[in-house]
Amino acid sequence: MEQPKNKKKLGGYPAIGVVSSITLSLLVIGIFGILVMYSQELEHQVRQNIKVQVYLNANLTETQRLQIENKLLSQDYVSKENGRGIVYVSKDDAAKKFIEETGEDFISFIGENPLRDAYLVNIGREYHTMPEIERIKKEIQGMNGVFQVFYVEGLIESVNSNVTKIGLILLGLISILLLTVILLINNTLRIALFSQRFLIRSMQLVGARKWFIIRPFLLRASGYGFLAGLIAAGILWALSGYAQNKIQDLSLLHNQKQFIALLIVLMVTGTVIAILSTLFSIRRYLRMSLDQLY
Repeated sequence: MEQPKNKKKLGGYPAIGVVSSITLSLLVIGIFGILVMYSQELEHQVRQNIKVQVYLNANLTETQRLQIENKLLSQDYVSKENGRGIVYVSKDDAAKKFIEETGEDFISFIGENPLRDAYLVNIGREYHTMPEIERIKKEIQGMNGVFQVFYVEGLIESVNSNVTKIGLILLGLISILLLTVILLINNTLRIALFSQRFLIRSMQLVGARKWFIIRPFLLRASGYGFLAGLIAAGILWALSGYAQNKIQDLSLLHNQKQFIALLIVLMVTGTVIAILSTLFSIRRYLRMSLDQLY
């Protein structure tokens, strides 16, 4: 009698279902990882804009101005992350910029330029606390040739407070999400291996050692985990490129090195979780009696 062609093979392994489930789980982690990466880059850019404005005395010679500049550059609190860490703005440049932005020529009205030469000092993020900023302000204020030191007081407190709150929220969400994904992948592989339980018992009955039984399952799980991670990484790469084309400002927050590192982590995570879940499930079936297998 002819057998039905669509009859499923006994003990067949649902490879497509396993790869799809792991891919979707890793894709969720990847999307959340991108959001975390963008939030960190946004914080980084906000902190780069935290500057102390140093206004100089009028009628300073070029030598005196350069002495102040060199003294500022020698300080530990000046960030060297984006070049020199300080920017010189002459009073003429400041006046020109003000006129361009407002359209009001205050120099013609007053008869002179009342602005002062200034330095914009970029402070390192490790000094972004109120006590440190106040100490830096007093230290710069005491330099010869410095007229006034100014910074936006509420900005630093607001940034620190918001960064702390956002960091705690993201940490909690990451923990919950990671635990959920691990349980989902683990349950998926346990269900997949359930159909293999009698094959495992048959190998035991013919005298196969535990490692001989476990090894092919681990190799297959690692392959499926890596494949799922590769697919998830490809989807995230395409989604990221599409989003940056649609939202131009998003490219300012995109860190290519961190993004590639995230994709690598996804592939490694998929492989490791698949191997560990498979290992625990097989060891469980190896310890079961025949009655328990049914």
